[in-house]
Amino acid sequence: MSDSITMYQVDAFTQQVFGGNPAAVMIFDKWPQESLMRAMAMENNLSETAYLRPAKAHELNSFDYELRWFTPAAEVDLCGHATLASGHVLFQHVGVSQQTIRFKTRSGMLTVTQLASGMLELDFPATELTSVSVPTALIGGLGVEPQEVWLGFDYIAVMANEDEVRRLKPDMKALRQLPERGVVVTAKGTTHDFVSRCFFPKLEVNEDPVTGSAHCQLAPYWQAQLNRGNVLTGQQLSTRGGVIECEVIGSRVKLRGHAVTYMTATVHLAL
Repeated sequence: MSDSITMYQVDAFTQQVFGGNPAAVMIFDKWPQESLMRAMAMENNLSETAYLRPAKAHELNSFDYELRWFTPAAEVDLCGHATLASGHVLFQHVGVSQQTIRFKTRSGMLTVTQLASGMLELDFPATELTSVSVPTALIGGLGVEPQEVWLGFDYIAVMANEDEVRRLKPDMKALRQLPERGVVVTAKGTTHDFVSRCFFPKLEVNEDPVTGSAHCQLAPYWQAQLNRGNVLTGQQLSTRGGVIECEVIGSRVKLRGHAVTYMTATVHLAL
């Protein structure tokens, strides 16, 4: 393995740099040690670093690339914006010519398709939610009691309106004590179908700018609540902000957005 490798930093779910959610993307011919992947993710200090390995000849019937995602604290099962960023790198920098790229991941087979509009489309599994009682620690962490709480792979806290979501100033130390991955706060939107903010202090990501995986939970919920058809738009009210177009199709959710490259760099590794 080479002692240097190219790293791309891509802003996902935005058409302008400094918007959306930044992710680092690195491509290895073979997997490095997991300890090195964790160390690089910590060094990058982004919400996600995506690592790609191209399929070997005998694997090409099954997938095109294997994909793994690391926060500064842990490897995760699903990440939307870093998958979008990975597709962007492969299409724009590596020169992949096929319209759809298949990724083998811990969440099964995921795809990224390049659309004629210039948007990229992710095909992800929808997450079924279960209604739960409001945890006391969640109220303490948010500083306000949600109207209702659902459980997917995060807590989904439904608030009264968009302003209530926007004004939240959570106690991250309190939210860190909750057993699930994170907390997604949402409400019906004013200019978009729904809005959200996403907090993952356990993963060393206090507030994620734009979270694709959260929309695998939010899109089915709001599609049922709003009864406006299968296509909705979600706006994430972080400082950087971003918009995700969502389409609910049975047990799958298609997430569509743009991505732009902020930086291409050379990482030097002592291997």
